[in-house]
Amino acid sequence: MFRPDPPAPLLITSTFSNLLSMNGAHLHLLLNHTPILGSLFGLVLLLVALVRRQPVLVKAGLIVLLVAAALAIPTNMTGEGAEEVVEHYPGVTRTLIHEHEEAAELALWALELTGLLAVGSLLLLARGHARAALLTRLTLVGALLSFGLMARAGNLGGRIMHPETRGDAVSNALGR
Repeated sequence: MFRPDPPAPLLITSTFSNLLSMNGAHLHLLLNHTPILGSLFGLVLLLVALVRRQPVLVKAGLIVLLVAAALAIPTNMTGEGAEEVVEHYPGVTRTLIHEHEEAAELALWALELTGLLAVGSLLLLARGHARAALLTRLTLVGALLSFGLMARAGNLGGRIMHPETRGDAVSNALGR
């Protein structure tokens, strides 16, 4: 049976109502990729900008890292709600959750520090300060560290609900 598309106001209302009905796990899943991908994008953009000596791209890379750092905060804040939803699911252990929490906290602090370095770099660049290039390179190092830590935290988080990513799950299923 043919059903025409709903009118735009109904579609918007329906979408908004779906967003409001999300639980902690939904919100965490919605947000958790932004600091990982944002730190990677900011890292690559900043690296390319520095190699090509493109001041506009340097600023863009720094802003991306700043946005990634800002988005890491609500991502971290939704973690507790996600834990409450999944902690009693079969196969979910306190150890898996704890490892992810610890890794995520370290990654958060690294990315927040990188965000502060990015702000400092942007301010020094705007003033034409002699140390702007040094601070921008330190921000690049921070971005590399942040991305690595964020990727590790994401991997550990994925293991909570995806047993196929755990090394022993596949071996156990195959009887090895």
